[in-house]
Amino acid sequence: MIDPVLLRENPELVKRSQIKRGESPQSVDEALAADVSRRAAISAFEQLRAEQNAHGKLVASAAKEDKPALVAQAKDLSARVKEAQQAVAAAEEHAHAVLSLIENIVIDEVPAGGEENFVTLRTHGDIPTFDFPPRDHLEIGEKLDAIDMERGTKVSGSRFYFLKGVGARLEYALMSLALNRAVEAGFIPMIPPTLVRPEVMEGTGFLGQHSDEVYRLEKQDLYLVGTSEVPLAGYHMDEILDMSAGAKRYAGWSTCYRSEAGSYGKDTRGIIRVHQFNKLEMFVYTTPDDAEAEHLRLVGMQEGMLQDLGLTYRVIDVAAGDLGSSAARKYDIEAWVPTQRAYRELTSTSNCTTFQARRLDIRYRPDGGKTQHVATLNGTLATTRWIVALLETHQREDGSVVVPEVLRPYLGGLAVLEPVA
Repeated sequence: MIDPVLLRENPELVKRSQIKRGESPQSVDEALAADVSRRAAISAFEQLRAEQNAHGKLVASAAKEDKPALVAQAKDLSARVKEAQQAVAAAEEHAHAVLSLIENIVIDEVPAGGEENFVTLRTHGDIPTFDFPPRDHLEIGEKLDAIDMERGTKVSGSRFYFLKGVGARLEYALMSLALNRAVEAGFIPMIPPTLVRPEVMEGTGFLGQHSDEVYRLEKQDLYLVGTSEVPLAGYHMDEILDMSAGAKRYAGWSTCYRSEAGSYGKDTRGIIRVHQFNKLEMFVYTTPDDAEAEHLRLVGMQEGMLQDLGLTYRVIDVAAGDLGSSAARKYDIEAWVPTQRAYRELTSTSNCTTFQARRLDIRYRPDGGKTQHVATLNGTLATTRWIVALLETHQREDGSVVVPEVLRPYLGGLAVLEPVA
């Protein structure tokens, strides 16, 4: 949620941000009107309460013969106060609903436009070439007996799979490498719950434009998370954090679930776009002043992983219309997938400024002064999809795959994944 003071004092800035995202600026005017109504309702309620309190003192000190009339007036005042209180509740609910429609204020340098309007910031590595027809990751995975889509579909339906043998070991190796690097960088490892309450899912911004991607357990009124960003954001909900020692950094290892609504016919082969996967997600609470520097730090950690895994990639500055409601800026890192002859997203990292913290009421007290909302950031450090780029990039003609040196200690020293007869 954006700062209501910013909305009142600089509505044109908020409108420009909405326009940059491709959204209507009319929501800003509606939010302003709702905020005016909310404050008017509160003022009217407080005035009536003051009258009621003054009248109560008058009744207490009145002569016996005057009290019946004054008590009758007190009852009338009480009814009016109750109505005013209900009006405040309704006005606050409406203002909250309207204000929630306004997405986070985009950082100035973010490119305008939609998904195709990103800006490439840099590339790393040469496009892989082969002196044989390269196989796609599923064919390689089946030769290694590492990926079983057929039985995944039999057991759970389309877009499910089994990782087995070296496939399962490869994912554990990736995640363990990422976790170790996160710990070395000062992140606290976490295995969070993957079911969360509605207020946590809403607070992180995933019940807006992303709501159709979220699985819900209606009977329990719980949601399955699509990223451990959600429970890690909720971890300090309704708290005042001690930031005197610097940022709080967490690394959440969890299974994630996405319905992939709207993706019918896209990436139906293999494990690029699936309903269930594992992910190591970095999550940071910091001060608003340090958020941009922290954002670049997360990107640097992601690039370090991809470089050591020998992957070719590009870093893009995601356009405003493709940010999602919570992010003020997002960098994606896309790895080259040889058989698709295209870059595909492997990581995202977002600076959500104070947007999520306002919704979840997470604050800190700078130098003992008045509390302020923290900034939150998130970024992927490893996920199942990385296996796609690894298998295709490091494949050999006989169907074997060279294991990047950095992963070998996590695979018992295994240097090559060999096809299974």
